[in-house]
Parts: sequence; C-alpha cells; structure tokens
Amino acid sequence: MQSLRPWLINSLANIAKRSCPRTSLRYIATDAAQDLERESLETEQDWVEFQATRASFKTLAEELSQYGSTQTRNNTWKLRDSLHKPTRHTTISALLASGAHFGHASSRMDPNFMPYAYGSRAGITIIDLDHTLPLLRRAANLVRAVASADGQIVFIGTRPDLRPVVQKAAERLGSQGYHVGDRWLPGTLTNKWQMFGHEVVRSERVVPDLVVLLNPIANMNAIRECALEHVPTIGIIDSNVDPRLVMYPIPANDESTRTAELIAGVLSIAGREGVAMRIAEQKRLKEEEERMRRKEEALARRKEEERRLQSFAQD
Repeated sequence: MQSLRPWLINSLANIAKRSCPRTSLRYIATDAAQDLERESLETEQDWVEFQATRASFKTLAEELSQYGSTQTRNNTWKLRDSLHKPTRHTTISALLASGAHFGHASSRMDPNFMPYAYGSRAGITIIDLDHTLPLLRRAANLVRAVASADGQIVFIGTRPDLRPVVQKAAERLGSQGYHVGDRWLPGTLTNKWQMFGHEVVRSERVVPDLVVLLNPIANMNAIRECALEHVPTIGIIDSNVDPRLVMYPIPANDESTRTAELIAGVLSIAGREGVAMRIAEQKRLKEEEERMRRKEEALARRKEEERRLQSFAQD
C-alpha cells in the first residue's frame, strides 16, 4: 500500500464506501477497533493502565454529571411518542421540534397577535415559544383544576388527522373526557332542549365545564355557543387568528399534527392527574368517614358499658 500513490488510495477508499453498505462499514470499523484493542492489551501492565483510564473517566463523568443533563437514549422523550406516550411537562425544544413556531404569512398576521410574534423569516411569521410555554402550562393547570372538581372536558379537532388525537386525549380522562372529531353540530349547547330532550337535560350534565379546541377557526359555531353558555375555552391560536377568540389562547401552529399531539397530550395528562386527585380525595374522605363511624361506634359501646356498670352497682 505504501508504494501506491495517494490519489489511487483515495479512489480505492471511495469505491469501497460505495460498494459496501454503511452498516457493513460500521461493523468493519468496530471489528478493527476490537482487534486493535486486543492487540494493545497483551501484557498485564496494559490491562492495568486500561482499567485505570476507565476508572478515571468514570470518576470524571460522575463528578460532572451534576452540571449537565442526565438524559440518555432510554429516558429521552422522542417526538414519535407524542400521541401514545405524551409527557407531563413539555419544553421549548420539544415545541420547536414539532414545528409549533411556524406561523402563517406575515401579510396575514392578525394585529392582536403581535405580542406573541417573535419576528418574520422569509415572509413567514415566527411565533415566540417563550410565550407559548407558560400559556400552555397555565392551560394545563386549568384542565387539572377542572378535572379535580369533577368537571367534564371536551376536546374538539375536526380535521381527519386530529381525530385520533382528540380520541386519545379524551380516553385519558376516562368518564370525564369527551371528544368531537367529525363535526360540531350547530345548536348542541344553545338548542340543547330540542337536541337532547327535556328529560336528558334535567337528569344529566349536557353543558361541559371546559372545551379544548385544536383547530378553532373551523369550529366557530362551537366557540360562539361556548361563549353564550359561559363555558371556558382553550384553543391553539395561529398568527392569523385573534387571540381573544378563546378565553385561554395557546399561540402555536394550528396546522401541525405534531404540535396538536404535543399540546393535547400535555393537557390530557394534566386532566388525568386531576381525575387521580379527585379519586384520591374521595378515597380519603371515605376513609375519614369510616374512621369517624368506628370512633362513634366505639364511643357508643363505651357509654353502654358504663351505663350497665352503673345499673349493676345500683342493684
């Protein structure tokens, strides 16, 4: 090989790269490294030095781990898990990876959306995620509070790609979660007496306590009816929408399925936590009532025994 010219060596290397798959090259490189390691660790002194180097590196990694991240490949959240394995707390990097910062054309930006805009790039409005994250956390706190108070929450997403998103979000809340994935029927809330019947309206809760809209522009009828029935609303608001359209806006890209999965996942996990808090509180109250009942029974038995002793002493 040393007698070959450098240009010939490079050409042969390029041919080997094109002919062999990348995985094969990786295995070849790994085998070569292992062979080199076996050749270099021949004597006992080589093993001692190798173990000392490994121990020093491990000690250095443990000392510096408190200043860095503890995430690994196993516990790192991946964007493909946003639908079935959502996270409790999201981050700006996750919102950025889902494309939540992309708005509409700058010429279509609503004037009231100006506080949530970071700037413009190539004629596209860039949404400021530093505003999106705290507003998402505020909405999650609201969902948690409503669910803990035994409230009914409806997730609305009428696009075909949003139907599984709202369905999974409602399933996480159990009996307190509902979803609308096809079409919002006009008059569902304002004309509920004719829609459901008088007996159903009197006996069951028809009006929800909170509505979450993943595509609010396509569901203006639902927003109007919620406003008339004084139902609070949470919505993903894009740059071409007035944030005052809903009560709790979340500025983000409303056309991105991944963004909808991420936001709906965070809100549904918060709702599930609220349901768990309500169940735990009910269990605690039930145990408290049971403890008070046993205490009252014990006190009654003690009084009965004292009364019997007093009557026996008098006799």
